[in-house]
Amino acid sequence: MADRPDSTAAPPAPVLESRVDATSPRFEANMRFLADLVSQVRNEEEKIREGGGARAIESQHGKNRLTARERIQLLSDPGSFFELGAYAAFGMYEEWGGAPAAGVITGLARIQTRMVMIIANDATVKAGAFFPMTSKKVIRAQNIAIENRIPTVYLVDSAGVFLPLQEDVFPDTDDFGRVFRNNAVMSAMGIPQIAAIMGMCVAGGGYLPVMCDHVLMTDGSGLFLAGPALVQAAIGQKYSAEELGGAAMHAAISGTVDFREATDEACIQRIRGIVDKWGYRRQSPWDRRKPIEPALAAEEIYGIYDSSPARPYDTKEILARIVDASRFDEYKPEYGKTLVCGYARIGGFAVGIVANQKLHAQQTDHEGHKRLEFGGVIYTESAEKAARFIMDCNQNLIPLVFFHDVNGFMVGRDAEWSGIIKAGAKMVNAVSNSVVPKITVIIGGSFGAGHYAMCGKAYDPRFVFAWPTARYAVMSGDSAAGTLVEIKLRTLERGGKKLSEEEKKDLFESVKRTYDEQTDPRYGAARLWIDKIIDPIETREAITAALEAAALNPDVPEFKVGVLQT
Repeated sequence: MADRPDSTAAPPAPVLESRVDATSPRFEANMRFLADLVSQVRNEEEKIREGGGARAIESQHGKNRLTARERIQLLSDPGSFFELGAYAAFGMYEEWGGAPAAGVITGLARIQTRMVMIIANDATVKAGAFFPMTSKKVIRAQNIAIENRIPTVYLVDSAGVFLPLQEDVFPDTDDFGRVFRNNAVMSAMGIPQIAAIMGMCVAGGGYLPVMCDHVLMTDGSGLFLAGPALVQAAIGQKYSAEELGGAAMHAAISGTVDFREATDEACIQRIRGIVDKWGYRRQSPWDRRKPIEPALAAEEIYGIYDSSPARPYDTKEILARIVDASRFDEYKPEYGKTLVCGYARIGGFAVGIVANQKLHAQQTDHEGHKRLEFGGVIYTESAEKAARFIMDCNQNLIPLVFFHDVNGFMVGRDAEWSGIIKAGAKMVNAVSNSVVPKITVIIGGSFGAGHYAMCGKAYDPRFVFAWPTARYAVMSGDSAAGTLVEIKLRTLERGGKKLSEEEKKDLFESVKRTYDEQTDPRYGAARLWIDKIIDPIETREAITAALEAAALNPDVPEFKVGVLQT
């Protein structure tokens, strides 16, 4: 990344001025609401970090092994671990006792100041066995590493596939075998990989460490395609685990491991020593200068954000508390006002921002008629503006950050006559073919085709972050419940049954409750649609970490958009 000296700096961008009244009852109510929501998420994450619980942790210590989180704490530079996917499998596999964090811990960290991806099996959760979401979480971490060229460290301590669910772990492209395929691809791409076997590593899982660049193993660990019981059952031979695949055997006889270490602590110090000797690759072209903190307090975001459709908020007030020095060069500010586009810096990195504006706005059409445009809705003009802006950022090598609070595209006769589908297609095309790093932050609703145009998960953002206030679905809970209930009522009426108003209300509430549960960001994070649920006041830090990761990849493909509808 290019750190340009301040002497070459252009004139500073305008400062975003705040008009927030921090003493208003509305501001204070918003503060309390969001603070309570963030507290709830923090408490849930603390519970997730307990893994399999106190007894399982005690069992791990009884084997003279550290837990996965203790290993990560020793391995990482202090305070540098940025966990991803903590909510994976949240609320899932309850019939099997649950799988906190999907039994594997992943995240970005610094080792000897170098950024790495850490993937660590949590042996306190079903002996580190792979559930379906475990495979998907490991693969998601590997895909992040591949796209951003992040060196990866695996801390292996796993009993292999969770056999009762093997049909959902074994055969598909996003299942267990893809992990080893990714090992090979990452190695061929020159992405360094270190694997430390610090417990069991059995069956097909044995391929993961051996396909890495460096293999370490601690005494008392086991590495074998088949354990002692299976070997005896299959071919009648009887050997101890140590004879079959212990650290001493693999260090002295098979030659499979590069370093044999007596303890977890010694193994971790060896990893840090290896990383310390790595050379440096080409740096990326993304421009970065010394970061400047926003001029306005991040804590005020709590009071500014309002989820109520009746009380729209100004998205620029949010941006003012995220971007460097609260400075923002807004692009076409008088046109397509329901999308805010512009240039800023976050953590010193130059970025292009595309954000849904929640304030309603007056717009004049081509015939001189004025109309009111609803905040959070993408109109023809705003889609065209965003498409052009996204192409400009690609042309000039500026990473993109998308802030979602979108109801969708405008509908109706006037919208259709204005070419809303054509304009939306331009925006989707530009997002789809964008070659600069894209980072998505879902702060409120992210509904329907608006989710796609704003760089939803299907459009390959490098990272997807969400506030606890995020909502993620085809349409809002009220709209979906109204539609589904109407269909249900018509079906009942055709069968000769009519519901009372009270029954209709109960049906609506039941449908809405189910739908709202599925739009909750924790539901999406459990299924890895979201990489991390973040505290709104940590948005700047999350984006900066993502940009630092993206900066490890210096390769930028040629930008092409193909056929654009005009």
